Amino acid sequence: MRIRIKDFIVPEDKKVDLGRWPTRVPPVYKSDKNYQEMLSEHVQTLSDQQERLYASNSHAILIIFQAMDAAGKDGAIAHVMSGVNPQGCQVFSFAHPSATELKHDFLWRTTRDLPERGRIGIFNRSYYEEVLIARVHPNILRGEGISEAEHLWRERYDSILSLERHLHRNGTRIIKFFLHLSKEEQRKRFLERIDTPQKNWKFSLADVEERKYWKDYMRAYEHCLAATSTAIAPWYVVPADDKKNARLIVSFIVAQSLQAFKLRYPRTSAARRRELLALRKALAK
Repeated sequence: MRIRIKDFIVPEDKKVDLGRWPTRVPPVYKSDKNYQEMLSEHVQTLSDQQERLYASNSHAILIIFQAMDAAGKDGAIAHVMSGVNPQGCQVFSFAHPSATELKHDFLWRTTRDLPERGRIGIFNRSYYEEVLIARVHPNILRGEGISEAEHLWRERYDSILSLERHLHRNGTRIIKFFLHLSKEEQRKRFLERIDTPQKNWKFSLADVEERKYWKDYMRAYEHCLAATSTAIAPWYVVPADDKKNARLIVSFIVAQSLQAFKLRYPRTSAARRRELLALRKALAK
């Protein structure tokens, strides 16, 4: 099966009903061996493009992952970015804001960690948490000294859109993934975390408590995706019930997005070439 990127893009200015978006699609791989071959090919392409990105020093890439717990964000990041030079890539995870972070505007803490030109930055959760979990749990807003109101979410969407337009104008390209997991598949993965000692650390009572708000989270995601998917920074809704399939889709989208930038190595001037030839002669002696 061929991966068609357009199948996963949230259209701009369109209402989103996640019930109509699949959490599982026919696998794009034929076997485990084929999966490994495809992933290796995607990762190699990504590695080559990342080297060009680093050398050209003209753009930055920001990759955002949002999802419900156990959707596979960590695994996707680990597998997809496995061939990337660590010097040119940084991963940031954002948990509950600290006391200091709560004293600033909601974009402050993530803005500090935006990637430099020539680098790839990955946000495992992001500023979007402030229109997702904060919408499901209004007490978070009270901790920020803010009262909940419907216009608040519109204003926050506007702030996010303004930030992303600003970043795009200044050379940062944004790729946003929502890993779409079913509630039943989450239940299975939670059980696996309980039954597998090496995975016990990933599980807590809070994970079970959050499942009670599943419908609220889906509504929050629907509003968010509809309001913030744009031509310059679209959301990709990736079916996540099959982890391998999700990793192949994500890696393909990232690799294709980088190739679309048509990145090139910096050209060597005639003067620089003469200098290098002189150095080569000196080293050959």
